[in-house]
Amino acid sequence: MRFLPHIAAVILGLLFLMASATFFLGLAPEPEFPEGSPIALFMGAFGPTGYMAFVKVCELLGGVLVMVPKTRNYGLLVLGPIILNIVAFHMFITKGEGLLSPMLIIIVVAALYLLWHERKKFCALAGGKS
Repeated sequence: MRFLPHIAAVILGLLFLMASATFFLGLAPEPEFPEGSPIALFMGAFGPTGYMAFVKVCELLGGVLVMVPKTRNYGLLVLGPIILNIVAFHMFITKGEGLLSPMLIIIVVAALYLLWHERKKFCALAGGKS
C-alpha cells in the first residue's frame, strides 16, 4: 500500500504526458466530427484560438508535476480543472457518451485517490487547516 500513491501518480502523469505528446508531435490524426454538431463546434473553437495548445501545455506541466512526490499537489492543482472540463465535456457536449470510458475512469479515480491521500498537505497548500 505504501507504493500505491506513487503508482497512481505515475499512471495519471503518463496519461496526460501521452495526451500532450500526441497533440504536439502529431502522433495521431485529429478526429473528424459531423459538421455542425455540438462537438465539432466546440472543438472548432479550440484549434484556431490556440486554446487547445494552452491546455496541452498545462497537461504536460501537470503530468510532470504530479509524478514527482514533492510537487504532486501542484500537479493536482493544474490537472484538477482540466479533469473537471473533460468530465463536463462528456456530460454536456457529448450527452454522456464516453463518460464511462476506461481511460476517463482511471483519470478521475487516480486524481481523487491522490487528492484523498494527500489531503492534509493539499489543505495546507490551499490555505486550509492541516
